[in-house]
Amino acid sequence: MTSTWFLYLSAFTVISVSLSASLFLVFSDFIMRSLKLSAIPAGIEVMQIINREIWKSLTMILLWGNLLLTSGLAAYAYFYMTGPAIPLLILGAGLYVFGVYLVTFTTNVPMNNRLDRLAYASTEAATYWQTGYVSRWIFWNYIRAIATAGSAACFLVASLWLAQSLAI
Repeated sequence: MTSTWFLYLSAFTVISVSLSASLFLVFSDFIMRSLKLSAIPAGIEVMQIINREIWKSLTMILLWGNLLLTSGLAAYAYFYMTGPAIPLLILGAGLYVFGVYLVTFTTNVPMNNRLDRLAYASTEAATYWQTGYVSRWIFWNYIRAIATAGSAACFLVASLWLAQSLAI
C-alpha cells in the first residue's frame, strides 16, 4: 500500500534531483568551457574560488538533501512497499548515490583539491589545467549530470505508478 505522503515526497524528489542534474549540466556545458577559454591563470583562480565557495552554498543542501531523499525513499520502498515502482526507486537512488557521490568523492573532489594546492599563476597549475584537469573534470561532471537525470527519470516514472495505484 502506498501512502499519499510517499507519493508527494517522491514527486518532490523528481524536482530536487532535476535541479542537481541541471547544475551539473550547466557547469559542464558552458561554465567550464568558459573558464577553459579564459586566460589560464584566471580560469584556474576562478575554479579555485568556486571549489572553496560551493561548500558554503545552498547547493550543498540540495546535494546532501538529495542523498537523504533518494536513499530514504528507496530504503522505505524496499522494506515496506510492494509494486512495480520499487525497482525504479531503488535504481533512482543507486544512480544518485553512485553517479553523484562515488564520482564526486573519488574523482572531482580529489582533482579540485589538487588544483587548490597549486598557485593559480604557476607553471605547474597551468600544465595540470591544460593536460588533464579541465577535460577530465568535464567528462566526470557529465557522468554526474547523466546519473542525476537518470535518477530523476526513475523517480518520475515511479511517482506516476504510485499515483496510479492511489487513483490520484
